[in-house]
Amino acid sequence: MGNNFTITVVAENEKIGNENINMAIEEIRRIEKLLTTYKDDSQTNLINNNAGIKAVKVDLEVFNLIERSVGISKITQGAFDISYGSIDKSLWNFDKTMTQLPDAETALKMVYLIDYRNIILDKENTTVLLKEKGMRIGFGGIGKGYAAEMAKQVLIKNNVQSGIINASGDLSAWGLQPNGKKWTIGVADPNSPNAAFSYMEISNKAVATSGNYEKFVTINGKKYSHTIDPKTGLPITGIKSVTIIASNAEFADAMATPIAVMGIKAGLFLIDQIADLYCIIIDDNNKIYTSKNINLK
Repeated sequence: MGNNFTITVVAENEKIGNENINMAIEEIRRIEKLLTTYKDDSQTNLINNNAGIKAVKVDLEVFNLIERSVGISKITQGAFDISYGSIDKSLWNFDKTMTQLPDAETALKMVYLIDYRNIILDKENTTVLLKEKGMRIGFGGIGKGYAAEMAKQVLIKNNVQSGIINASGDLSAWGLQPNGKKWTIGVADPNSPNAAFSYMEISNKAVATSGNYEKFVTINGKKYSHTIDPKTGLPITGIKSVTIIASNAEFADAMATPIAVMGIKAGLFLIDQIADLYCIIIDDNNKIYTSKNINLK
């Protein structure tokens, strides 16, 4: 998935621990195979290759993930959209060769294909149709959270009472540490991502962070995040990082980016409407904003 996964389990001994970890790795590999855009025969690519042509039958698991993704697009008014795949690498590549922003007109021309309302789902036949030719879907905004959640479920079914699945900062923790305490999670400091600016104790919760320190370009001294606003095709500015706390890693992962796109006021307003969802936002001036019911240490 292009991400580092770190798997921690509490087990009676190392042998059992390693067996469990390998089981989680197999599950993550299975999901990667299903969702990747790097293999021609993946279900994602079959859907993309038939955009504007015909509906594609997919596994119920893939269908349900797409259906949930569309649901998140609705509640975030399109700030989250899995049909972002039509923005190709010629517009944004976020590598050292990029020295100027694409002009707003070019960016707008490319985003016209991004529209979750053109993902046509047929539940009865589990088919997916992308209405417009050139449309593409991708699971970059939800896939690693989904993989973390599914790996956790496999371990729980196998009687692993506690552990952490960390998918490059999107993590799901359950149970307690061997000493009986909750897991302590550090929230990354956007100015030095290897350090934490705050800690929280969690159990049976998931945490996901989207930050402009992960992938970015600096043009004329200004930092541009890899988070693209699907409506303009241009990167968002003003927010350094968004951390979401939820009961499920998939939902936490999926909500981190759209909150950054929506902006501080609208983002926090939405978070406060949804039960069991919490948020910490750091803006470009290092000011911290939190949703209701968050106590930082």
